[in-house]
Amino acid sequence: MSDADDIDPHYPMREQFRRARLDRDPLPSDGPEEDAPRPARKSKGILGTRSLGIVSFSITALVAGFIALVFVTLPDLQRALERDRTDMVSISVLDMQGEEIGSRGRRTAPTVPLGEMPPYLVKAVLATEDRRFYEHGGFDARGIARAMWRNLLSFGFVEGGSTITQQVAKNLYLDNSRTLWRKAQEALITLWLENNLSKDEILTLYLNRIYMGAGNYGMDAAARYYFGKSVRDVSLAEAAVLAGLPKAPTRYAPTNDLQQARARANQVLDRLVSAGSLTAEEVSGARQHPAEVLARGDGEGREYFVDWIAEQVRTLFPEASGRFVVRTTLDPRRQAAAEDAVERALAGTGKERNVSQGALVALAPDGAVLAMVGGRSYVESQFNRAAQAKRQPGSAFKPIVYLAALEAGYTPDSPVTDEPVSMGGWTPRNASTRDWGTVSLATALSNSINTISVQVGDKVGIDRITASAKRLGIESPLPRNLSIVLGSAEVSLLELTSAYSAFGNEGRRAAPYGIAAIEAENGDVVYRREAAETQAITRTQAHDMTYMLHQVMTEGTGRGAALSGRLAAGKTGTSQDYRDAWFVGYTGHEVAGVWFGNDDNSPTSGASGGNFAAAAWRNYMTAAEASLPPAPLPGAVRNREAPVIATSGTRGGFFAELSDLFDAAPKLESRETDRWGGGFRRGGQTLERGKR
Repeated sequence: MSDADDIDPHYPMREQFRRARLDRDPLPSDGPEEDAPRPARKSKGILGTRSLGIVSFSITALVAGFIALVFVTLPDLQRALERDRTDMVSISVLDMQGEEIGSRGRRTAPTVPLGEMPPYLVKAVLATEDRRFYEHGGFDARGIARAMWRNLLSFGFVEGGSTITQQVAKNLYLDNSRTLWRKAQEALITLWLENNLSKDEILTLYLNRIYMGAGNYGMDAAARYYFGKSVRDVSLAEAAVLAGLPKAPTRYAPTNDLQQARARANQVLDRLVSAGSLTAEEVSGARQHPAEVLARGDGEGREYFVDWIAEQVRTLFPEASGRFVVRTTLDPRRQAAAEDAVERALAGTGKERNVSQGALVALAPDGAVLAMVGGRSYVESQFNRAAQAKRQPGSAFKPIVYLAALEAGYTPDSPVTDEPVSMGGWTPRNASTRDWGTVSLATALSNSINTISVQVGDKVGIDRITASAKRLGIESPLPRNLSIVLGSAEVSLLELTSAYSAFGNEGRRAAPYGIAAIEAENGDVVYRREAAETQAITRTQAHDMTYMLHQVMTEGTGRGAALSGRLAAGKTGTSQDYRDAWFVGYTGHEVAGVWFGNDDNSPTSGASGGNFAAAAWRNYMTAAEASLPPAPLPGAVRNREAPVIATSGTRGGFFAELSDLFDAAPKLESRETDRWGGGFRRGGQTLERGKR
C-alpha cells in the first residue's frame, strides 16, 4: 500500500499529514527522549532567519532614513549656483593715499568662462587635481583606491581621493568639518551636480571659486593678487603656481614662501608631462624662468591695523554681506617710521635688556590713527599689543592725576612737599633717596616724585581722578584705591595715548578712529565718519598740562625723548620690576605712545620709560615729522618765568634721570587694597583722610 492509500479520509487533514511524515521518517527508538523533537530545531532556524531579516530591514530603513534626512536638509542647490559667493563681508583696506594695504574676508573676481582661460592652465589643473575628470561620474574609484593605499603605506593622511566635482560640492555648499553627516551631504550634492551640470560647467565653477590662499577665491582673483594680471594673461610658469595652490593654499602661497611655491609648480609641470598634456620641451621654459610675484612691499606691521579696521567694520555692519572698500586714516610714511622705530629698539638693545615685544600708535589731533604697530612680527603673533593688551602704565598715568589736581584748584606753581607717606601698611617711596623738599607741582610731575603724587591724589580724591580719566577716554576699569596714582590700573596703549591728545589740542578730544569712509562694490558710500570732538577739559587746563609735560622733556625724566628744533611734551612710565616701559607724548602735529615689555609679563633688565621707550619715541617722531615744519604747542612755553621755589639740591639733571630709571609702581599685595580707607602718616603725624 502506498502512503497515499494509508491516509484515512475521516481523519483530520493535519493528523494525516503528521502520520505520513512519521512513517517516512521514523524516529530511532533507542535515542534519548530529549533528542527527539527535530521540529523544534527547525523552529529555531526559522526564528533565526526571521531575526536576521528584521535586522537587515532595520539597518536598511535606518540608512534610507539617514539619507532621506540628509537630502531634505541640503541647502538650495540651484540658488547657490545662481548667486555670486558674497555670503560674508569682504573688505579691501586702503591707506589715506588710496593704496591697498590689506584685505579681509573673501577676495573674488567676476567669473571667467572656461574658454577664456589659457588651455595650459586648465590642463595643469586637471593633471594635478583630477586626471580622469571627464571620464568618471563624480567619484573616481581608482583615485580613491590609490589614495587609500598611499595613506596606508605612510601610516597617515598624505593624499585625498576627492574629485573636482566633490571639491565643488564642498566649497560651494558646505563647511570644512569632517563628519559622516558632511560626507553624506557631499556625496548627494556631487551626484546632483553631475546630473544637472555639464563637465565644463562644473570645471568652470571650480576654477572660479576654489580657495587660492591669502583670502583669494578663484583663479582670476589669485592671478590679480599674486601676479598683477588677469588669469587670461598668465604665463605657463604662473599657471603652474596657480594649479599647485588648491592642495594647500596657505602653504604654497607665493607670498608666503616663494621657493616652496616654485617647487610645487615644478611638480605640476612634471604631472603635465606625465599626463601627456605637454612635452618636456614645452615646459622647459617655465622651469628656467619661474614665476615672479607682484611686489607688494613689506607691510607686515600694517596687518595689525587691518585687523583692527576689519573688526570695526563687523561692528558697524554685523549683518552685512558683500564686498566693501574701506578708506582709512593710516599714513604710509608715518607707518613706516613707526615700524622702523619699534624694530630698531628691539634689535638694538632689546635682547640685552630682555625686551621681546613693542607697540606704537600715533594719532592726529582729531583722533585719526596715523600709525599702528601691534607687535614685532605679525606672522609670529597676531595679538595687537597697541589696542588689545592691557598693561600697567606706571608714572605715565600721573598726568591724569595732575589734571584732577588742576581741576581741584591747583596750579603748576602750587607748592607741594616731598615727605614720607604711609597708608595702611603701604609706604610708597621715591626712585632716589634725595629729599626734594618743597617744590612746585610742575617740578613734582617732571621728576615723577611718587610721594607727592600720592599726596596730591589723596587730596583730590579717587572720584575726581576717575572722572577725569573717563572724560579723557580711559574706558578700562579703575579700582577705587590710591595705587592708581602710580599707575597700577591696567590700560591699553591706544586709550592712554588718546587721553593725552586733549592736552595738546586745546582741551578737545575725539575718540580714536581709523575708518574715514566705507564704499560698497557699486561705489555707493555706505558710511562716512563725521567729526565728533568734545571739550574734555578747559583750554587753561590743557595749557597748564602741556607746560608741565614740556618740563618733563626739558629737565625731567623724559629728556631722552626731547626733539631737536621743535616743541614737545610727554611723560615716561615704568611699571613694577621694569615689566613695562612707556612713553606717551605729543607735538603740535600728533600724539604718539610707545610700549615695550614681554608678553608673559616677565621683568626686563632695567628697560624704563626714560631710556628704552623715550629713545624709540624720539626716533619715531624725528622720522615722522622730518618733512613737516615745527608746529606751535600752546602752553608749552610761558610768557613769563614761573616763580622759583626753594628746594634742597639741584633741580632735575642726574636725579631726574635716576627717578625714571627706578620709577616703579608700589609693591602691593591685593589684601592691602581694602585697608586704604583709614588715615595715613605724613611727616611724623597721623592725619585723617581729607584733612591737612
